[in-house]
Amino acid sequence: MDGGSGINSYAANSKLQNKAITKMKPFVEAAFGELCRDLVPKKMVMADLGCSSGPNTFMVISEVIHIIRAACQTLGPKPPEMQFFLNDLPGNDFNNIFRLLEYFNNEESLRDANVPYYIAGLPGSFYGRLFPQQSVHFFHSSYSLNWISQVPEGLENKGSIYISKTSPPQVVKLYQEQFRKDFSLFLALRFEELVSGGQAVLGFIGRKNKDILCGELSCLHSLVAEALNSMVLEGLVEEEKLYSFNLPVYVPSMEEVETIVTEQGLFDTLQIKMFKSNWDPDDDSESDIVRDNIKSGANFALCLRAVLEPMISSHFGEFIIEDLFSRFAINVANHLLKENTKLPILVLALKKKD
Repeated sequence: MDGGSGINSYAANSKLQNKAITKMKPFVEAAFGELCRDLVPKKMVMADLGCSSGPNTFMVISEVIHIIRAACQTLGPKPPEMQFFLNDLPGNDFNNIFRLLEYFNNEESLRDANVPYYIAGLPGSFYGRLFPQQSVHFFHSSYSLNWISQVPEGLENKGSIYISKTSPPQVVKLYQEQFRKDFSLFLALRFEELVSGGQAVLGFIGRKNKDILCGELSCLHSLVAEALNSMVLEGLVEEEKLYSFNLPVYVPSMEEVETIVTEQGLFDTLQIKMFKSNWDPDDDSESDIVRDNIKSGANFALCLRAVLEPMISSHFGEFIIEDLFSRFAINVANHLLKENTKLPILVLALKKKD
C-alpha cells in the first residue's frame, strides 16, 4: 500500500474498503452483542488484521466502541475495558496511524461513549501466530485475506499477472492450493488465539462467477496486464520482467470458503453473505449503466494504484507508474462502456467451537 496521506496514498484512496467495512457493521454488531451477553467480560481484546493506514483503520474501532456502549446499555453491565490491536505487515505506515491517533482520541463522541480503550500497533503477518493462546475475544479483517502469503511456486503465466482466460490449468491449480493452504492456516492460528466463544468477522473480495478464468478480479487484473503488455510492445517494459511478475492474491468463491471452514472443523459459520460494489468508489448506484466511464476509469485507477504501486515499482521501477495507470484508466473506461463489472464482497461471521 502507498503510505502517507498524499494524493496517491492508500489513506486518500480507500473509499471502496470503507464501503466494505460499512457492509460488515451488522455482522460486528451481532458478534459484540453476543460476546457482551454471554461472556460478560471486564476486559476485552480485539484485533484488526490487515488494518492498513488511514481513516478506515479508526473507523472500525469507533464502530466497536459505540456498539459496546449500546450493548451494555441494553444488557446492563458496565462497559469492559477495550484493548485494540492494529495488525499489518511491518512495511505498513504505522507512523501515519500513530499521528492520526491523537485526532481520534479527541473525538467528542468517543469521550461520551464512556468506554475505556487502549490502542496498540502490532506488525507481523497474520499467517503466523500473533497472540498468546486464548487471549483474543474478536478478530476483524477487511480486504486483506485475498492476499496470499506468497506467489505460488512454479508459476508459468506469461503475459498475465493473475489468473486470466489465457492461464493454463496448472496456474489455476497452484493459486487454489496456495489459498487453501493459507486460509486453513489462518483459521487454525486464530482458533488457538481466541477465547472460548470468541468470534471473527472476515470480509474479502469474492468471486461470483463460477468460471474461475472469468472471475471479476481476473477481469480487473487483465486490464492491468493489458496496459503492461502495451508498454512491452513499445519497448517501455522488458518482456522478461512482465513474464516474471504475478500478484500474490486469490479470489475465492463462497463455496470454496465454506468448504475450507467445514473441513477445518474449528468454527461454526454464523453468517455468510455476498454483496456487490461498483469499481468506481464514487458510484453508489445499483444501475448496470455507468454514467461517466472516463471519470469512473480515472477514479478506479487511483484506488488500484494506491494498492499496487509499491509492488509494481519494486519489480519494474518507479518510472512506469504514471504511464501504466494512465493506460489502465483508459482500459477501465473502455471496459465499463461494455459492462459495469462489480466487485463481489464476501463477509463471513465465525464463532470458535468449544
